Amino acid sequence: MHDSPTKPMRADNVEGFDVLITEPKGGGDMSKTYRAIEIKKPGEWSAVRKPLQDPGPNQVRIRVEACGVCHSDAGTVEGLFPITFPRVPGHEAVGRIDAVGSEVKGWAVGQRVGVGFLGGPCGYCDFCRDGDLVNCKNQEFTGIHSDGGYAEVMLAKASGLVRIPDDLSSADAAPLLCAGITTFSALRNSPAKAGDLVAVVGIGGLGHLGVQYARHIGFEVVAISRGADTAELARKLGAHHYIDSASTDPAAALQALGGAQVILITASSAAVVSQTFKGLRPNGVSVVVGVGPEPIQTSISDLIWESRRLEGSLTGNSATGDATLKFSVLSGISAMIETVPLEQAAEAYAKMMAGKARFRMVLTMNDSTTDSGKN
Repeated sequence: MHDSPTKPMRADNVEGFDVLITEPKGGGDMSKTYRAIEIKKPGEWSAVRKPLQDPGPNQVRIRVEACGVCHSDAGTVEGLFPITFPRVPGHEAVGRIDAVGSEVKGWAVGQRVGVGFLGGPCGYCDFCRDGDLVNCKNQEFTGIHSDGGYAEVMLAKASGLVRIPDDLSSADAAPLLCAGITTFSALRNSPAKAGDLVAVVGIGGLGHLGVQYARHIGFEVVAISRGADTAELARKLGAHHYIDSASTDPAAALQALGGAQVILITASSAAVVSQTFKGLRPNGVSVVVGVGPEPIQTSISDLIWESRRLEGSLTGNSATGDATLKFSVLSGISAMIETVPLEQAAEAYAKMMAGKARFRMVLTMNDSTTDSGKN
């Protein structure tokens, strides 16, 4: 099926790439279409009306209420992944099921659900059969292999759905489906125990959540960032200590505190991995969740002599998503967000990519998206 005809609304340049926004012409049964923001080709945005489709046998259809804007959306917007265009970005989508596929079990119309980066495991590949659903060989990425949440409606595999607690509004829940799951999963799966020293590097979209999770899990938390002006925020988020890496050697500062059992790298810089690595105590691990293009450099002796480790962590499966949101509600953890209407998706993305968001941008579909699931 093709989208409804469109006419240009405006064209400009956002952070170095062309952005073309279009809006739909009138005509047709509007109840059978929905608004969406899609990428026609790398860097070219378009506001369209798309036809409603019935979910496949193992899918649900979701009326989206809010969708977070994530740095990983660059994979779609700038064509960093092999993508079939046009494509709707967005992998932090929250809404309600309004149709259920014929083979779907355990989900019902009206239920609040979320969709994260992982579109849902196949259940039959070697990794799935071994219980490693995150690394499913047939895993699709939301907003990359299939249309995502920059839209009023989306289709999603039932195996990839996350339950949304009634105590969380849709806008508040959205960033937790990526930034939340990523940081919570990395910390929960780490070898650190309650009372251990854990450092979080970078106080941004990922790091401001990482500090909160680390504090509420029960770690002694060290926040590391550049500049003394971040110290107050870090302590408000729950950090026991703050290290200004612009004026202090962060590895030496960590060793002065006894050495970190875990260093969570949320900044997208390979340099900070190298700068902090020697701050680990023996058998400590540096876990990288911030994605950047540079290679990581460290010496073999720094790895071997004190049995330090370096590893990456992608995200979590749907069950981890459920746990992340439940823990967030129980602990009072929330992302710092700025909400904007769907039609301002290009501007929200540009603000996020420029590092001007504090700290997560969230697209909303209507005036009710800040409400919780409680009636």
